[in-house]
Amino acid sequence: MARIRAPRTFGFFLVPKFAMLAFTSAVEPLRAANLLSGQELYRWRAISRDGRPVAASNGLQVVAEASTEAAGGFDDIAVCSGLDAHLFKDKAVFAWLRRAAREGARVGALSDGAFILARAGLLTGYRCTIHWQCLPGFVETFPDIEVGAELYRIDRTRFTASGGTATLDLMLHMIEIDHGRELAIAVAEQLLHERIREDDHRQRMPLRVRLGLGHPKVLEVIALMEENLEEPLSCVELAEGCGISSRQMERLFRKYLARTPRRYYLQLRLQRARRLLNESSLPVMEVALACGFVSPSHFAKCYREQYKQVPKSTRQTGAIPPTQSGTLAAE
Repeated sequence: MARIRAPRTFGFFLVPKFAMLAFTSAVEPLRAANLLSGQELYRWRAISRDGRPVAASNGLQVVAEASTEAAGGFDDIAVCSGLDAHLFKDKAVFAWLRRAAREGARVGALSDGAFILARAGLLTGYRCTIHWQCLPGFVETFPDIEVGAELYRIDRTRFTASGGTATLDLMLHMIEIDHGRELAIAVAEQLLHERIREDDHRQRMPLRVRLGLGHPKVLEVIALMEENLEEPLSCVELAEGCGISSRQMERLFRKYLARTPRRYYLQLRLQRARRLLNESSLPVMEVALACGFVSPSHFAKCYREQYKQVPKSTRQTGAIPPTQSGTLAAE
C-alpha cells in the first residue's frame, strides 16, 4: 500500500457548541499514532472563526491557534460542530472551506458538521453521513445530497463521521490507509477500542436493545412504523405487512407497550417532528408534512397534547427531545 508524505496536517475548525467527544475522538488517534510509531506522522491545529477560544457543548473551552483568515496549508480540514450546525451560515467560513478544497485539502465534517459542508456547496455530488438524530432534518433540507446512516464515509476528497466514537473509527481507518493496518490496530488497542468498525456499521442500537423488548412481531411492527413516518400506514397495512391480524397487533401493543398501535405511531411521528424543529430550519408546515400531518391545525393539536407546548415554542426554546433513547412515554 502506498504511503502518503508525513507529517500530514489536520486543521480542526471549531464551531461554537461543538461536540467535544467527536473532537477528542479525532485528535487522540493522531497523537497515539505519533507516539506508537516514534515518528511525527501527523500534526494538528485548532481553528476558530476569529482565533479566539471556542466553548464546546459541555461548556469547556478549547484554545484555537489561528483564525480562518490566518489558517492555511492543511492536508485535511475537519469541521467540528454540534446540534446547532443547521443554524450556521457564515459566508466567510464557507468561502474559506471552498478555497481550501480548491487548493487540494481533503475537507470533512464530524458529528452534524455535514450541514455546514452542504451549505458551503462542498457535498454536491458526494455521499456523506450524519448523526442519526439529525438525519431527517438534513434529508429535508438537502434532498439532492446523498446521505446515509453509516458510522462514517470517505468519498474521494470528502469525509464525514456521524459523531461520538464513530469519529474514532474514521480516524483509525485513515491511519490504516496512510500507514498500514498494524499501526491502526496498535492505536485502537492503545485507546482501549475493542475493534475497528467498518463504515457501514449501524449507528443506533438494535430496536430490541433500545426498547427492552423481545417480542419479534412487536419489533417488526415498530420497525415498519419507523420506515414510514412521512406517509403513515394504516393499522390494517401495518398488521398485514407483519403477517398478523389487526386485533392481535392491538393486544400485543397493549400488553408490551401499554398503549394502542395508533397512539404509539403518532408519538413516533411527533418525536420526529420535535427533532426537525430543533435540528432544521424547515418551516413548521413543512415539518408537519414531513411527519405525515396534512393539516397544520391537527399537527399543532397533537403536538400540544404530547409536549404541552405549540411547535413554534419548541423551536424558540431549543428544547431537546426527552426520548432520544427511542422509548416513548405512555399515555
